[in-house]
Amino acid sequence: MQASHIDHVNLNVPTDGKQAARQFYERELGFTLEDSLYEAGEKPFFDVRLSATGVVHLWPTDSFEPPERTNYDHVCIVVEEDSETVKSRLADAGVEIEKQLDAPLGATGVAGAVYVRDPFGYRIELKSRV
Repeated sequence: MQASHIDHVNLNVPTDGKQAARQFYERELGFTLEDSLYEAGEKPFFDVRLSATGVVHLWPTDSFEPPERTNYDHVCIVVEEDSETVKSRLADAGVEIEKQLDAPLGATGVAGAVYVRDPFGYRIELKSRV
């Protein structure tokens, strides 16, 4: 078996979390929120489009519980921008940086990374492309 990339990640969010997701993922990070099928009742989740081949499925649920360090650490999203550009964009959007690493090792090698929390408590690593 040979994998080429991760197609999607599923994350639970509060039932009323769509606007907070739109604010964070679309307005602050610059990704696209795809919710037309969700709004039409054709699927039970909406997507954050990361690239042509990758999405984050956000599943609204009444039983949402914020992630804890014991059951979740982070999702890593590779971005085209360097760490300084990412930090500048986050500062302009008012997004707090939880931590940054200058040279963490990832699946594709060593590159700078910045960690933030989304409105639901998930840690997101924004890692520059190697």
